[in-house]
Amino acid sequence: MESRREEWVQRVAEWRRSGLTAKQYASSIGVNAGTLTQWAWRLGHEQRRRQARRRLGSRGSTVPAAVIEVVSSVTGDDRFELRLDNGRRVHIPARFEAAALQRLLEVLEAPR
Repeated sequence: MESRREEWVQRVAEWRRSGLTAKQYASSIGVNAGTLTQWAWRLGHEQRRRQARRRLGSRGSTVPAAVIEVVSSVTGDDRFELRLDNGRRVHIPARFEAAALQRLLEVLEAPR
């Protein structure tokens, strides 16, 4: 029996090939459209993280791979928000010192 993740990998791939909307495809296979789009996002996110790790690894970078999303102007001001995979959010002013941010990320991602 396939794992749950493998089932969703297959469903998302079939949905993408179908040309149908998420709602149409989900209805045709008897699943919730929100669940389908959530899995599509999750799988796409995993793939983007793997690709980023490969790119960073090939350059010997020490940038932590656990930053999962950067959102600009979250509050309407000039800030960025880093959403880490451990659930933490870091708000950073638009003008920041790169070395200080790197040190902060290393501390946040250090094993405990």
